[in-house]
Order: sequence, then C-alpha cells, then structure tokens
Amino acid sequence: MTNNNIKHVLIATLIATACSTSHAAEKTINIDGSSTVYPLTKEVADEFQKIRKIKVNVNISGTGGGFSKFCRGETQIQNASRPILKKEMELCKEAGIQYIELPVAYDALTVVVNKENNFIKSLSVDELKKIWQPAAQGKIKSWHQVNSSWPNVPLTLYGPGTDSGTFDYFTEAIVGKAKQSRKDYTASEDDNELVHGVTTELGALGYFGYAYFEENQDKLAAVPIVSKKDAPAVLPSAESVKNGSYQPLSRPLFIYVNATAAAFKPEVKEFVDFYLYLKSSPNVAKRIRFIPLPANEYIAVNKHWKALRPGSGFDGVPEVGVKIEDLIARIK
Repeated sequence: MTNNNIKHVLIATLIATACSTSHAAEKTINIDGSSTVYPLTKEVADEFQKIRKIKVNVNISGTGGGFSKFCRGETQIQNASRPILKKEMELCKEAGIQYIELPVAYDALTVVVNKENNFIKSLSVDELKKIWQPAAQGKIKSWHQVNSSWPNVPLTLYGPGTDSGTFDYFTEAIVGKAKQSRKDYTASEDDNELVHGVTTELGALGYFGYAYFEENQDKLAAVPIVSKKDAPAVLPSAESVKNGSYQPLSRPLFIYVNATAAAFKPEVKEFVDFYLYLKSSPNVAKRIRFIPLPANEYIAVNKHWKALRPGSGFDGVPEVGVKIEDLIARIK
C-alpha cells in the first residue's frame, strides 16, 4: 500500500470514529441534581435501559449543584426537590436554555430522631424553628433548651447541605425563608450519611425525604408534626400527604427537561414518555417508597409534557402547599 493510500485509509478511519463517537453521544442521556429524587429517576433509568440501548447516566450533586450544570447545558434532565429559583432561571436564560417543569411524585419531608429516643412524641413548627433558625447557632445545644419538659440531653443535628433542594424547602417551610439556617450541624448531600448520623446518637435530630426514612424505619423514628397551635400532630405518610394534613412539609418532586434542543431528541423524549407513563409510573414510585401522584395529576402532567410548554409555575419563588394542577395551569 502506498503512502497516499495509507493516508486515505487513516482519514477514513478517523472520520468513521468521529461519526461513531458522535452517534454514541447522541444516545446518552445525562441527568444530575437532587439526592431525594435520585432513587426514583435511577429506578426509571434502570428499567428503561433494559428495553432500549440508550445509556442513562444519573448522578447526584444536590438540586442547586445540578441546576448549575443543567443551566450550562451539561445535562439534559435535572432532578429537583424544589422548584427552579430566580437566579437559576437567569443562568438558563443567559445560556439560551429553556426547560419544561414536570412534577413526578410527592414527598413527605420527614423529621427523624434516634429509635431509642422516648421523650420526643411530636414537634411543632415553632419548636423546629427554635432549633434550626440562625439565631439558635451555638446557643440551643440541648433538648431541654427547646422545651423545659424535655431532658437535658445534647441536641445534635443532621441535615442536607446548602446545595440541596431539601434544605431550601425545609428552611422556607420552617424558618420562613429559604437558606436561612444555623450552620453548626452535620451537613451532607448523601442522605445515607444523615441516616447513619441520627442512628448513632440518642439526642440526634435530622430531616430528609420520606423514602430514606422508609428504608431505615427499623433504625429511626419519624416525628409527628404539629403545623399550628391546637392542630393535631400528623405523621408523614402517603395518605397524610394526599389529603393535605401533613403540613407544611409535604412537597412535589420534579424533573426539568432541557426544552431548547434535548426535549426534541428522540431518546430524551422517549425516556420522559417512559418516566411519565400512567400505567407504570405510580407502581414504580410505590415500589421504591415514593408517594405517587393521583391519576388526575399524572394525566395533567402528561398533557403538559406533550404540549412541550417551557417555563415554571413558581416564577422562581419558593411556595409551600401548591397543588400540581394549579401549578401547571400557571404556565402559559
């Protein structure tokens, strides 16, 4: 073979390799974001990959960390345990990225104590605020300081990091403003680390998504929440979330889909169709201990997805207790 022929073969090989790499890249879906939503999306991705030869990478960097990547165009789908914020909307706008907001399940943000703790029967929103507000830092160190009827047991706290949507939602619902919290607590984006921390100390208190409590209820006790004065204490459950009695810590969970280009790629559209499929979505959610949407809300979300209508029903402002059908109706 002449040098000229070798050169042509090498060029052809490089072109073929580049085309092959490009084709492979088109058949990969990258997802990041919330650790709370991760188990649900990962389960859907695993099921999807059994029937389609499309690679779905699902990673965890917290809702805030995930939106940073999503708004740079690094991921096609974003897991989120709270709605997109104004600053993230601006980042996406600057990058020319539109998005479709899709509620996929409900969550009961669950406050937990050590299984051996026998003195905490319930906690009010006011007591939780007293524990977690910024003014409590370095001052509220024992349970007795929260309520004089409780013993002088050291209070150790575990919760999500500041990039977590769970952190944002909890602080909004309990303290009254997102991201306002004492800082002297053990923070982690890995909910399993929070579970482990609460199981090792009698006076520990933590919070995270309901699914992680369900997986570890042999080690942890969920705390009934008193939403306001004279209201009954309510435990987190599928029923208390659906009937609206578990307040203010029930919330929708989301995925956001890049609507600029990715939503129109066949593999991304196919994956989201699979995710929202009415005949299987509730069963997948239940299987991994998430709270499925009611049938009418799945139908509303599917119609919203089929319309490919970009935007957010929250307009960048956190809101507690919003109904999904009302949320979708806001997006024009």
